[in-house]
Amino acid sequence: MSGVPGANPLRDAQDRRLPRIAGPSGLVIFGVTGDLSRKKLMPAVYDLANRGLLPPGFSLIGFARRDWEDEDFAQVVHDAVKEHSRTPFREEVWQQLSQGMRFVQGNFDDDDAFETLRSTIEELDKAQGTGGNFAFYLSVPPKFFPKVVQQLKKHGLADQQEGSWRRAVIEKPFGHDLGSAQELNQLVHDVFPPNEVFRIDHYLGKETVQNILALRFANTMWEPIWNRSYVDHVQITMAEDIGIGGRAGYYDGIGAARDVIQNHLLQLLALTAMEEPGSFHPKALVAEKLKVLTAVELPEDLGSHTVRGQYTHAWQGGQEVPGYLEEDGIDPKSKTDTFAAIKLTINNRRWAGVPFYLRTGKRLGRRVTEIAVVFKRAPYLPFESGATEELGGNALVIRVQPDEGVTVRFGSKVPGTSMEVRDVTMDFAYGESFTESSPEAYERLILDVLLGDANLFPRHQEVELSWNILDPIEEYWDKHGKPARYAAGTWGPAEADEMLARDGRSWRRP
Repeated sequence: MSGVPGANPLRDAQDRRLPRIAGPSGLVIFGVTGDLSRKKLMPAVYDLANRGLLPPGFSLIGFARRDWEDEDFAQVVHDAVKEHSRTPFREEVWQQLSQGMRFVQGNFDDDDAFETLRSTIEELDKAQGTGGNFAFYLSVPPKFFPKVVQQLKKHGLADQQEGSWRRAVIEKPFGHDLGSAQELNQLVHDVFPPNEVFRIDHYLGKETVQNILALRFANTMWEPIWNRSYVDHVQITMAEDIGIGGRAGYYDGIGAARDVIQNHLLQLLALTAMEEPGSFHPKALVAEKLKVLTAVELPEDLGSHTVRGQYTHAWQGGQEVPGYLEEDGIDPKSKTDTFAAIKLTINNRRWAGVPFYLRTGKRLGRRVTEIAVVFKRAPYLPFESGATEELGGNALVIRVQPDEGVTVRFGSKVPGTSMEVRDVTMDFAYGESFTESSPEAYERLILDVLLGDANLFPRHQEVELSWNILDPIEEYWDKHGKPARYAAGTWGPAEADEMLARDGRSWRRP
């Protein structure tokens, strides 16, 4: 029998088959009419319910400017779920979920709307048995974060009653530089305790990103060579094949480095470079990630070791596409980067002297995110000079998306009578090795918020350290020149290739 209060006495603590299920709770989504909510959040809530991971009385409240009734809202969620959910649509799951759905109309400065929200939460609390536990998801433009948080405080919505919780979930970007991030942190922590603030970085919800930790710390074959003695360099790439779409208002002035490097890529760098934590408790994980981010050093010559670019009009995938400066809503004089590449080093015993190259961009060759750990070449090759002409460096490539998996590149003899060595690859693909399909990142993250598990969420110190790394680069770019040009559909400006060529290296073609 388990001695834990409320534990199921019939369940063996060692049984891994029963998943973690959220207790009584509800979710309030601000900005519920936006793309993120429609395509990701609402389908994720349904998928969790479909998998039996939400409590029977789970409640979902939408808050937006639209003049809708609860039934209209339920219809919108229904349509979003049918179109975007990962799991099959089941009427009985939908019926149960829709009982707990409500809609509140209003602007963020509308006191009456927040009073209505308060009474809606109280009504659902009684009807659905949510136990007073609610998470507030801010799926709104960053400029509205402070207003929404202040309104939650003003109307007592953030107040935690004895034995219940209130949590805030905040989407990126968390500030636009160190100063604004610190201000926002102070404001949010004034309303919610730090351990109840969840900053979403959806990359950390991806199975493959979590697999970095499993790959490194559950196996003995990599860790002995995961250091400066064997690793030549590391490349972390996040490429998109699309332009800015309808996001001109958000994207212009932010750019690729602030949008992707500051959060996603620096988080991937921290997971790739960190030391083994004492446990997978959030505090232990954060402590190791903070050590890495604190040890990151920028190159002295930012002009030679950072590159920013803007895509230009070209043909991509058989379609003629406009350049960034021709996109709707973009100032023709804009210096916003749609491509960014930077070189960083980590000043500690494990990584001293090993460069980490980070790059991201819109309208590149194809959509792919990967981490490539490229190893040094063998110090001596006992083969004839021509035998190893086509041999590159060994590499371990972790593919975050799409085709999630891991590839190992190594040299092998070509069949035949002569000794010729060439690169071959060994592949592990998630889709082929596991029958269970990977949950969407937002499924995992929403469930973790409801469970209060902060493992996959960057803490405020990580956010501030990341801005600390990026701010000097952004300041340098601000004062020096314009972004380099690259044709849509290529792999970025020639300057990015030159940046690596100076170090005697080249970018991997993902």
